[in-house]
Amino acid sequence: MNKRFFVETLGCPKNQVDSDKLIGTLLADGMQPTDDVAEADLVVVNTCAFIDEARRESIDTILALDDQRKEGARLVVTGCMAERYGAELAEALPEVDQVAGFGVPVTLGRKSLGVSPAGPAPMLDLLNLPRPKSNSPWAYVKIAEGCDRSCGFCAIPSFRGPQRSRDVSSILAEVESLEAREIVLIAQDLASYGKDRPDELGAGSIVSLVRAVTERADWVRLLYLYPSDLSDDLIDAVISTGVPYFDLSLQHVSKPLLRRMRRWGDGERFLRRIADIRDRAPEAAFRSNFIVGYPGETERDHDELLAFVEQAQLDWCGFFAYSPEEGTYAVGLDGAVDASLMNERLNELREMQDRITAGRRDLLIGSVQRVLVDLPGTARSTREAPEIDGIIEVPEDLAVGSFHEVEIVEAMGPDLVGRPLLSLAGCPTNHEQ
Repeated sequence: MNKRFFVETLGCPKNQVDSDKLIGTLLADGMQPTDDVAEADLVVVNTCAFIDEARRESIDTILALDDQRKEGARLVVTGCMAERYGAELAEALPEVDQVAGFGVPVTLGRKSLGVSPAGPAPMLDLLNLPRPKSNSPWAYVKIAEGCDRSCGFCAIPSFRGPQRSRDVSSILAEVESLEAREIVLIAQDLASYGKDRPDELGAGSIVSLVRAVTERADWVRLLYLYPSDLSDDLIDAVISTGVPYFDLSLQHVSKPLLRRMRRWGDGERFLRRIADIRDRAPEAAFRSNFIVGYPGETERDHDELLAFVEQAQLDWCGFFAYSPEEGTYAVGLDGAVDASLMNERLNELREMQDRITAGRRDLLIGSVQRVLVDLPGTARSTREAPEIDGIIEVPEDLAVGSFHEVEIVEAMGPDLVGRPLLSLAGCPTNHEQ
């Protein structure tokens, strides 16, 4: 009887892609997946180490799965925490059988603790490993690994390394093998794709890549666009995909604070770019994330961010408390913001954005939207990124993986209710291609 494995993935979509690649290697080894951790011979936790809260969740998950695994099952920790903390993590968690950094094979073999970054070169190239066909109508595709930027708050380059862009051919082959209706392109710095390979790809290569992927998928969505690289050509390419969804990594709008963050831009520039996109594509949807309480953030900076959020009227926003990360530039800065004040600012921003999001969703009532059915009763339009934004409730008899046109009849905060349009024969119109 084949051995079984269970994989728990924490953190961002990029981690989910890494898990898919690991699953591909386990399937190739003849193992079978299970949804029940108690039945698994191999339990893998793909961890996140982005901020302290994510690290705590990773530790809690490891300990919970240790309690649930059967006797003799092997517990392996991989992902960002394994890469960043290695032997330290192994020493702190004697329950774990293997700590496997990026590229280290996950096995059922002997106990192996503490994979040091200074140890042997990785044995697997996660970025280019094959992966199984997508189990859902959409799939993330990672087009590059690492980051060449030096944002003051971010430790990712220290354990993910510098940017490494994939070959176009390997990306397109993966897109085709997944057989997904929607492809979501991701990377730490998506718009910089190709800059690290000037002779073969070069700056701006993301535009031609997006156009090539669009020829192979019904919908193409881009996540994590750094605002300085949002060129006119890239904006046009995104609009031409038929998914005018712009996920802009802004982080703040105060120019002095952004410079302290070692980042480009300011609120005025951001507003001009958003207005420009809306002129070209009035139906465009926008998402962004902002850090609250970065060292040196003043009341004036906060008021400037509040004013921007009100004026920008973005569809979706995430607000996160600043987390001091070992080895980052920001750790040495003065001007720490008191935790209680940080929470007050977070609550004020979140309440404002909840109202804005609900208002923008209300405006869609009565409109007709093309939706992709993700699960029975659950669909999305181009305005909603999978797993991140709201959903559209639809009748459960609409086939998963099919496209439909629905009339929006109700809004419930971030979520909508859609009623399929009826054809002349009185049947739901199905636009599956």
